[in-house]
Amino acid sequence: MDDLTGLISDWPVPTVAVGVTTPEGTIAVGGDTTWVTRIASVSKLLVGMSALVALEEETIDLAEPAGPEGATVEHLLAHASGLAFDSDRMLSVPGRRRIYSNTGIEVFAAHLERRAGIDFAEYLQAGVLDPLGMRHTVLRGSPAHGIWSNVDDLLVFARELLAPTLVAPETLADATRPHFADLAGVLPGIGSFDPNPWGLTFEIRAGKHPHWTGERNTPSTFGHFGGSGTFLWVDPAKRLAAVALTDRDFDSWALEVWPAFSDAVLERYA
Repeated sequence: MDDLTGLISDWPVPTVAVGVTTPEGTIAVGGDTTWVTRIASVSKLLVGMSALVALEEETIDLAEPAGPEGATVEHLLAHASGLAFDSDRMLSVPGRRRIYSNTGIEVFAAHLERRAGIDFAEYLQAGVLDPLGMRHTVLRGSPAHGIWSNVDDLLVFARELLAPTLVAPETLADATRPHFADLAGVLPGIGSFDPNPWGLTFEIRAGKHPHWTGERNTPSTFGHFGGSGTFLWVDPAKRLAAVALTDRDFDSWALEVWPAFSDAVLERYA
């Protein structure tokens, strides 16, 4: 297995662990991949997979009403419900603008609890974590940003996103295409985009510039980054995925080293 230490040696962070995987298995790592830390908004991808399991089980439907008046499950998962970032204040009518919302994800999780009849944490565990063997991943707070994990577990999850086993490939493909594709909005910490494509919790790179992924990443790349200095991207066209965990909050430093790292990974392995 390749050693990625050289690609992360100049990152201005106290602790960093990274990994790269293909659908067949992990091909490169750097740092302590067993180190468990809060993955912040990368948590939303696990919420998204839970939603896909629930959709296939017919526990929920994308078109069913959920959250504020006029909103549906699809609106909540695609950050199109109009809910504010961290409160139940409505900043727009549903479907008019892409407003990134932790509250919207939390409202979805509560909706799934009611429909499934069990706590969201239990649904996540039974529907996603246990089947994938993600033994070191646990929800310790808000589903929007409160999951803790390590690189080893997230590489397993990334492989699932490259070659799904929990849901049909068509289900995942639908979740990682733009929903409400024409909506403009802000990608927090990056900038405003018109349009700002987003799937069902999965942010889509498309033509966004600047971006936290690399210039070599294809427009179909999807994933998420977290405010705790974490990211997971999947490039389905390149059949490659990468994970990074750190213990320094996201800021301008990340936009200096993350894209360069991603480009180096793609140049080396794609």
